[in-house]
Amino acid sequence: MEKKNPDGPAQFWREYEERYGENVHAYVLGRYLSGWEEYEGPLWGLLIATGGGFRFHHFPHESWLTALSRVARGDKGPEEKTIFIPRDRICSAELYREKSLLKRILLASPPLLILRYRKEAGEGETATLRAETEEKAAALLPFLHPNA
Repeated sequence: MEKKNPDGPAQFWREYEERYGENVHAYVLGRYLSGWEEYEGPLWGLLIATGGGFRFHHFPHESWLTALSRVARGDKGPEEKTIFIPRDRICSAELYREKSLLKRILLASPPLLILRYRKEAGEGETATLRAETEEKAAALLPFLHPNA
């Protein structure tokens, strides 16, 4: 029987912080929908509040059947996708929850993280990143403000 590494998640986050040179304050699983020109959603990944701002990190995956057919065609495999928005470019962050009880019952949808940010430093054009997530995403909000 194989033993699980009890330090696995802690080790992952230590290595993540070393890789990016930022402390990780909070994280939650989510599904990026829109708001970053480079990527088309939906993409599953981690929504992360760091010392430097907001990160979305999509870890590539594929089934063995997909991998087998990809290799047979000579195609490249899926790649990591990351988004980084520096804290000083974040205008606002909110967790939107449907308020209507009837809509929540009939059209069950997870909360939305809505992050408004400036595309460039200074007073540049703004954009809105949207990601479906869970209630625990509220833990990200205190760290996603320019004054945090």
